[in-house]
Amino acid sequence: MRSYLSRSISSLNQNKLRGLLAEVDLRKHLQQLGYADRVSPGGWIARRAGAGKFGHNTVVVFPEVLKPDIDYPTTRSKPQPAHGLHTICSTFHQSGIAAYYSAATVATTDDPDSMAWQSVELGLPTEQIYLPFPDSLATFFRNREKAYKFLRHKTGTTSIPDLAVPEEFSKEHLRITFQSRFFAEISDIDGIFWGEQFTYPIEIKEKTAGEDRQTGEYFGLDLGPFVKLAFYAAKRGNLHSLFVVREIESVQTRNLKQWWFITFERLAQFASWVPVGGGTNMQGGSSTVVRIPKAEFQTLDAQSLSKL
Repeated sequence: MRSYLSRSISSLNQNKLRGLLAEVDLRKHLQQLGYADRVSPGGWIARRAGAGKFGHNTVVVFPEVLKPDIDYPTTRSKPQPAHGLHTICSTFHQSGIAAYYSAATVATTDDPDSMAWQSVELGLPTEQIYLPFPDSLATFFRNREKAYKFLRHKTGTTSIPDLAVPEEFSKEHLRITFQSRFFAEISDIDGIFWGEQFTYPIEIKEKTAGEDRQTGEYFGLDLGPFVKLAFYAAKRGNLHSLFVVREIESVQTRNLKQWWFITFERLAQFASWVPVGGGTNMQGGSSTVVRIPKAEFQTLDAQSLSKL
């Protein structure tokens, strides 16, 4: 799994690594609060690219998380997705976004090239069957005209904790399988929270608070994730979204200060209108962020989650 990730991930800068670690820690935190069954695994959201069609035909895909030292033979029975994921995907379907769960088979031990995915669409009123992935999405996307060498990198992965490797590998293999076939815009989903009232795609970041005269203490959010959260808001209905922050004392120690969150409605209301330069983004380049006052965030605890 690590060998595959070293070839698929272009760079593992500290910002990207902290994001992975924050995802792991958030799931631990939600488990401690009794909400482990209310959050989905990570996945991908993709939409068609190309002149005249850009932004149309959006799909969401969640992978089965493959575990080390487990056989996934081609004859295996396909798993039943969790009940909560069915509910989450129903919200996406009602918003005009097709949602799929993908399960894998591995024909040859320790050979990612022998892996094959099959997907079943969730959120529909009738039971669906597993179909080969990504062939089943051919009506949504156009084929990639030229082959692209995705597995070309030599990135060190020893800093990724063992606990995070299976999910990251499963997500990356699914992404490469999809992008090798189709030309599309794609972005990761850190997770989906199933609340009492609404369904919330989550954007998770690990942050130290900044401060300036205009906003006081604030947390910055890159423009890319901001636009993605705005996309969810544009769908309306029961699909909302959350920006979750794992506030730390310093990037050196990663010692937790507090978990915070803000709904996109409040984020959009209080975010700075003028973006400023941020730190290094997930791709290793410089980022541009909007500032959200820390005072507008809520503590991420059981009481606040019960009201979502």
